Amino acid sequence: MVKKADFEAPVLGDYTEVPAVTPGAMQHSQPYVAKPAHNEALGYPGELVDNWQEVAVNKLGELVKGSRALRVYLDSCVKCGACTDKCHYFLGTGDPNNMPVARQDLLRSVYRRHYTVAGKYLPKLVGAKDLDEEMLDNWYKYFHQCSQCRRCSVYCPYGIDTAEVSMAAREIMDTIGKGQKYCNEIIGKVHKLGNNLGLPEPALADTLEGLEEDVEEEINVAVKFPLDVKGAEVLLVTPSADFFAEPHIDGLIGYAKVFHQAGISWTLSSHASEAANFGLFIGSVDNMQKVAMRIREAALELGVKRIVFGECGHAWRVGYSFLNTLAGPFDFLDSNYPVPQHIVEVTHDLIEQGRLKMDASANDDKRVTFHDSCNVARASRMGAKSGGQFSLPRDVIKASCNHFFDMPADTIGEATFCCGGGGGLLTDDLVELRVKGAKPRMQALKDVHEQHRITHMAAICAICKSQFSKVLPYYGFEMDQIISVHQLVGDALVFNSDS
Repeated sequence: MVKKADFEAPVLGDYTEVPAVTPGAMQHSQPYVAKPAHNEALGYPGELVDNWQEVAVNKLGELVKGSRALRVYLDSCVKCGACTDKCHYFLGTGDPNNMPVARQDLLRSVYRRHYTVAGKYLPKLVGAKDLDEEMLDNWYKYFHQCSQCRRCSVYCPYGIDTAEVSMAAREIMDTIGKGQKYCNEIIGKVHKLGNNLGLPEPALADTLEGLEEDVEEEINVAVKFPLDVKGAEVLLVTPSADFFAEPHIDGLIGYAKVFHQAGISWTLSSHASEAANFGLFIGSVDNMQKVAMRIREAALELGVKRIVFGECGHAWRVGYSFLNTLAGPFDFLDSNYPVPQHIVEVTHDLIEQGRLKMDASANDDKRVTFHDSCNVARASRMGAKSGGQFSLPRDVIKASCNHFFDMPADTIGEATFCCGGGGGLLTDDLVELRVKGAKPRMQALKDVHEQHRITHMAAICAICKSQFSKVLPYYGFEMDQIISVHQLVGDALVFNSDS
């Protein structure tokens, strides 16, 4: 039996409306605090340190000194209001602290108090405040009501990146021993076993063996799911959700079918069986690097020629933007391929080369739209052309099905709305926030559904897929209406029994 929610899901209308400002509407919302073991596994204090104010202020100074960008973001806001109605959490909750400018000011006010002349001597005149227990409490609540989607940054005339501010606040809180359980526990699992699930190698091997049996029974073709195979051309690094959950697992099946039909040898790694890198969400370069190094180590150990990332939004952001810096150089890989590649790039190239045999009519039971995931849309690229992160997934979908329709133009591409569960917030502790934060995307889905009778929404992000599976029913949709892009691809691929 599904437990009834103790909150009301927002009602969708004819269009997205800016809500009435409701101070304190989400003051009650916060994730579980990390246990000592979760913090310590990442190199942080197990609990709040005695001199936490001093440590926090010093860490803030260290971050500002080390990042010119962060200093600019904290110095340059003029309170113009361009960002206020751009955040999905504000649109879904009405809480003024979910306006990006107000959320930033929770950190900016402390920065001004300690690191500006005016803030030291005339604090009230410049909105400078001390970091007391109330402020720390608001940091913990509201910096965990930011999915770091960066939509507000698109509309900010100064280009202020709220995600960087949120990550800085979270890193400061981790440094004083007030970390978030969900993120820190997951990162610890990756450090220990190589994936977010804490899935050991024997269990992973059994899972892949079972998938081989299922796929062969379905299409009468022996599609392999290799693990730790030395000398393979491709190392596939994919979100661990692909190993066990719907609709993710259908995406993994799609990848395997693509590699099989194209004759590309590939392997997964039990050492680096996770594409996701939650170190990004907590703003920790050290933990990001430690996770990324597992990928380098696996690539070297297995002797692969290229690294391909599966469908995961923030994993692709880390891979595209930071992997070479965190774990490079990758001069031992084939220089004919970028490091890394996205699975969509691989599939798109194969389609253009005519190396995949596809029948789009296999998906004629579906009328599909596409959700641009934030970290793909606003923090990466794909392919050789500008905007490839928008066009390539759509090209692959259109090659896989005959009925594709985009959501309204101001809700896709660079302006895409977040799913509501990103940035390390995909935990049931925050289900109310997640449901309310999904409202703008659900409104756009409702619009395209009413116009084109959409049956499914495809995505290339593990967090988006998990989030939509959870929140779609709150808005009158079915949880299985969210699908992987490579499920469409896998279902459209044509195999002969001897292929």
